[in-house]
Amino acid sequence: MCLAIPGKIISISETKEGYMRMGRVNFSGIFKDINLQLVPEAKENDYVLVHVGVALSLVDEEEANRSLEYLTQMNELDELYNSLAEEGEMTKEEIVKKGDVIVSKMHSND
Repeated sequence: MCLAIPGKIISISETKEGYMRMGRVNFSGIFKDINLQLVPEAKENDYVLVHVGVALSLVDEEEANRSLEYLTQMNELDELYNSLAEEGEMTKEEIVKKGDVIVSKMHSND
């Protein structure tokens, strides 16, 4: 299944001629560099839906949080967490612990 995952833009890199607009996006504590070319209106602190490293659209914070909750309930965020282990950024144990903290925070906001 193909999913777009919501994340918050933390910073936007200065665009250089011949390069795509890139931003650092926070996915509940997991940070990735994301292509922002399709959302030229996006700015820092905006939420975007991201698929395969490309921001597809802007969403509001409420929609982003609701989507994250549904994805967590369906165990669809595993690929995001597993990519960290594959890249050597975290061990699987660290990822599981981080995922548990994220889920706890989401449920405490209810």
